[in-house]
Amino acid sequence: MASRGIGFAEHWAFAQRKAIAFHSNSPADEDDEMNPADIAATGVAATGFAPGSEVSLLSMFLSAHIVVKLVMLGLLGASVWCWAIIINKAILLRRTQRAMAQFEEVFWSGASLDELYATLSSRPTTGTASLFVAAMREWRRSVQGGVSSFMGLQARIEKVLDVSISREVEKLESNLLVLATVASASPFIGLFGTVWGIMTSFRSIAASRNTSLAVVAPGIAEALFATAIGLFAAIPALIAYNKLQGDVAKKQAQLEGFADEFSSILSRQIDQRTAHDQAA
Repeated sequence: MASRGIGFAEHWAFAQRKAIAFHSNSPADEDDEMNPADIAATGVAATGFAPGSEVSLLSMFLSAHIVVKLVMLGLLGASVWCWAIIINKAILLRRTQRAMAQFEEVFWSGASLDELYATLSSRPTTGTASLFVAAMREWRRSVQGGVSSFMGLQARIEKVLDVSISREVEKLESNLLVLATVASASPFIGLFGTVWGIMTSFRSIAASRNTSLAVVAPGIAEALFATAIGLFAAIPALIAYNKLQGDVAKKQAQLEGFADEFSSILSRQIDQRTAHDQAA
């Protein structure tokens, strides 16, 4: 009886030792007993950032996926292009406004139209001066050509003025469509980069089996950086497009107003010449 009790005790002790050995080698216990250094190493491998380290804009760009990098670089290039257009258009509009003011001051001062045409016809003109030169050129061709009737001259002058206005407005509006396109498309392109970056970050986190906020946050910030760059490109482009489009509309109204007034002046001279020819 005593030998049976001793044998049972030995079997029970052996079973306990096997159970302890099994639990000590299980993967769950290995995961539960990961020390902070292992967690930090896993986080760095998943996101490229050490937990607790300062995340700069440059580091977010350098650690981003190649697709997200291409999105960021494209948006930055579009932003630089937009700023070049904005500066160029601002200078062009200011120069055009100054040239129009100087010309109209001379035009309405009572100077001879022929003398003014002789002065302007030999040099590049813009704005209202360009309209004046085009209309006077058609006027002088008709008068010097010895036309027998001035019936169609008024219509030809108005046509020349309309074409000149279209050319001037087209010159002022060139590349404004680029601003509108960047303003409307950049947020969506940045959002694409964000979605791609979040997908990549989640895949890396899932592979590392670590969902600590210190590990997840840098990857999410890196992805959202693409959207921030998209807004950085879109907002100035949208504001500049609306402002420049309004300025171009004002210049177009000024050109059309001058064209109507100058057409009236030439129409009066045509009527005087027609009456003179009929009296003769």
